Amino acid sequence: MTRLLLSLIYLAFISLGLPDALLGTAWPVMRLDLDAPLDMAGWLFMTIAAGTIVSSLFSGRLIERYSTGPITAASAGLTALALIGFYVAPSLIWLFVLAIPLGLGAGVVDAALNHFVATHYQAHHMNWLHCFWGIGATAGPLIMAGVLLDSGWRFGYLVVGALQLVLMIVLIVSLPLWKRAPKHVSQQVQTVSTSSGKPRGFIAALAAFCFYCGAEAVV
Repeated sequence: MTRLLLSLIYLAFISLGLPDALLGTAWPVMRLDLDAPLDMAGWLFMTIAAGTIVSSLFSGRLIERYSTGPITAASAGLTALALIGFYVAPSLIWLFVLAIPLGLGAGVVDAALNHFVATHYQAHHMNWLHCFWGIGATAGPLIMAGVLLDSGWRFGYLVVGALQLVLMIVLIVSLPLWKRAPKHVSQQVQTVSTSSGKPRGFIAALAAFCFYCGAEAVV
């Protein structure tokens, strides 16, 4: 059961990566349909990022109150609705409105799954977790490119939104599995703290992560 749950988490991280590069792939065509300037994509990315940051900041309270399984299922549903909303969006302003729930759904599930795997599984699973995110981030543009010429960018968002809906259903059905997760594995790790109470190297790690995220976003 623990391997089945871990496989499901990997699948959720593939799904988490699917929407991340859709906008960059489709925007050259989207902007023509919506009569939007080329640089407007940057503002859409920033809106999505803002939603991700906000939901990440509240993720701790949400995890404590609702637990990881229900949060992951709800986030998949929220992301699916936002992506399907992109499919039917009549104007640019609606893309900005829908970018907010798209970011909110991504942020909280990212934090929740990272926390869950770090707590209940060995450290090497974190590497695999983000490898599977890379699979999703690669597959999303491939899906969009595959349908762009024949069916248009809207159908690309519809396909990815439908995949998110399927994941939501799978997550809802599998909710009992989350209660059978392995026991806490991090009690063997002794955290070395500074006088301020933060783990040693916290500031350096935070700075490195900000630099990494900035480089990734630029690409």
